[in-house]
Amino acid sequence: GAVLTVTGLFVSSQKEEKKKFDKDGELNIGSRKEELKTYTFDEVSEHNSEETRVWVTYKEGVYDVTDFVSKHPGGDFVMLAAGQAVDHYWKSYPIHFSLETLELLESMRIGNLDLKSVPKEEELPTEEKWMNEPHRNPALKKNQERPFNAEPPLVILTSQYYTPNDLFYIRNHLPVPARVDPKHYKLEVSKEGSKSINLSLEDLKTKFPEYTLSATIQCAGNRRSHMSSIKPVRGLSWGPAAIGNATWTGVRLCDVLRSLELSETDIAECNHVQFEGLDEDIATGSSYGASIPINTAIDPNSDVLLAYKMNGEELPMDHGYPLRVVVPGTVGARNVKWLSRIILSSE
Repeated sequence: GAVLTVTGLFVSSQKEEKKKFDKDGELNIGSRKEELKTYTFDEVSEHNSEETRVWVTYKEGVYDVTDFVSKHPGGDFVMLAAGQAVDHYWKSYPIHFSLETLELLESMRIGNLDLKSVPKEEELPTEEKWMNEPHRNPALKKNQERPFNAEPPLVILTSQYYTPNDLFYIRNHLPVPARVDPKHYKLEVSKEGSKSINLSLEDLKTKFPEYTLSATIQCAGNRRSHMSSIKPVRGLSWGPAAIGNATWTGVRLCDVLRSLELSETDIAECNHVQFEGLDEDIATGSSYGASIPINTAIDPNSDVLLAYKMNGEELPMDHGYPLRVVVPGTVGARNVKWLSRIILSSE
């Protein structure tokens, strides 16, 4: 952990220290220092509160940031890193990979980390259906391992307007499907018993206008744990952070449906637009799916998007690569990920 990054904690320092370079001219921060004591991973992890002192690690360095925590207004963020490594968090907040940040961190150095004592990252599941599970940010709080469901710490969620991709809550109903080669991807769009077309990812990107919109997606179970404290509620025990805000880039569903060249009579025969994902229940052969009303789907003002980017980047696997549905203002379960089929239907 290391929400040191989130707060800008180190950049705020006014200290002017002599720059630390090794013989190769690169920063020597986080490298082993023979004159310092070496601590095991377990020893570091025990220092996770102001009572025990707050330690964090970076590369081979161990740092005591307790005094900083008590003085800084972003101390709650720093505590998320207590007893852990800052590296994972800094991947989400790369601004902190700066000379000022690293020098301030090094000024809190107390020892070395015994790398042999650090547990290896959790290996991918060996069962075939779980082999495509991607690596996740360790800051996410797991509600379920398989299928994977997790939310970020609330203090991170509220720290910025757009939720970082790797800290966006994850709601999977089935195993993550195998990563699709974008050159071979096909989206089937059809009306029941009538016309059908197949669109490649390139078709979507070149044949339709591209739009970017901001939209919040929230799981229907958000804060279910709070509800359960009043009355038992079925479902995963989500906290208050099964929600996230992002920019989504893609093409409008209404434009794609228009390419079917359906008549007004064809449209009148339909009440719903169904979405099917590539995620599959191997036991039953069924895919996850959901639907929205036809009027929502064909209305340009509804801003229903077939998105291939999230916060300006390629969709992460956990969030539907290579294509997902984004239905602003509609419960998260209907924002189908890993989209493979769109079906206009009467039911």
